[in-house]
Amino acid sequence: MRTHKVRIMTITGMLTALVCVSTMMIRIPTPTKGYINLGDCIVNIAAWLLGPLYGAFAAGAGSALSDLFAGYTVYVPATFIIKGLMALASWAVFTQLRKKKLSVPACIAAAVTAEVIMTAGYFAFEAFLYGSFAAAVPGISGNIIQGVGGIVGSVLIYEAVGKRVTVLSERDQFN
Repeated sequence: MRTHKVRIMTITGMLTALVCVSTMMIRIPTPTKGYINLGDCIVNIAAWLLGPLYGAFAAGAGSALSDLFAGYTVYVPATFIIKGLMALASWAVFTQLRKKKLSVPACIAAAVTAEVIMTAGYFAFEAFLYGSFAAAVPGISGNIIQGVGGIVGSVLIYEAVGKRVTVLSERDQFN
């Protein structure tokens, strides 16, 4: 049992680092002072492989670290929460649809759900940050583009590699 926990923690740490690196590796700046990145691909993969708790941690911490390292410090707390919620929602949708033996549709629906949360979450945060819903509207387009990339990328990666990897059993996800 102890070895299993060490394995889970190690894989969680590795996916946390991979979320951070994939977010920072390819950054396409947007006119709204943000950037489009590949981190959402790994946010979904982490959720699908690690489950709700470890997946949310890897997604939130890895994404928040990338904001910190990139100088977007004001976004760190919001990113931690938004990306963690993305992973939770993605895992929940994926798990329910996967029970019905729907692999690709499960991935697509889960990733779409996560990206809707990301777009809405950053819209709400930026509206609060700028003190205006109107000021937050321009960020929606960049987040949608990033979301589409996250959906396509996570589905392709999972179908190519992820579904062959079993990290946690259903029992382990809440222990």
